[in-house]
Amino acid sequence: DVFEQPQHVGPKKIEFHITTDIPAVLQINSEKELKNDLYATTEEINNTGFGRIFPTPSSNDKMETEEEDDEIPSEFISRKDLEKNRLSREEMEKFSVFKNYEPGDPNCRIYVKNLAKQVQEKDLKFIFGRYVDFQSEVERNMFDIRLMKEGRMKGQAFIGLPNEKAAAKALKEANGYVLFEKPMVVQFARSARPKQDANEGKRKK
Repeated sequence: DVFEQPQHVGPKKIEFHITTDIPAVLQINSEKELKNDLYATTEEINNTGFGRIFPTPSSNDKMETEEEDDEIPSEFISRKDLEKNRLSREEMEKFSVFKNYEPGDPNCRIYVKNLAKQVQEKDLKFIFGRYVDFQSEVERNMFDIRLMKEGRMKGQAFIGLPNEKAAAKALKEANGYVLFEKPMVVQFARSARPKQDANEGKRKK
């Protein structure tokens, strides 16, 4: 008798645990999620297993959009708009202005040419302001736009950015951007050393 009882009762208990208890637990968990979705702790969400991965992507998307919003205030162009209105490499090759394109030596100033007549400083600020942290007084002071509207330099601009990294990012993202139906050619500005040499020469005379 002692040996028979575990044989009959034992397996049945194990079978019952497998068939009824686990689905019940899942049902309880899913009910909890439905009822207390807002109050669900991260532990409960994690306990639901790998099958439910809906919460994680949505939170990642939120994080990314929040980061973009934090990074770029609304008064500046968004990355999407920059990409949308930028020429592809194949398209750039069709334009003579990009024929012998060289980005130049990295520094914190960029040179922009092939600008349309209508372009104003505010247009350039709208595009390149996204690479400046305006909450930082240092970066704000470093940001400088010089748009040439007359003479041989017409349709060109020099833009001072806070650092080389910001300038490199601006060059990469804004080169080929179509502004007033003309694609901008963005390069690193050449250093101002020759001017200093010329000034020294004048002093000597």
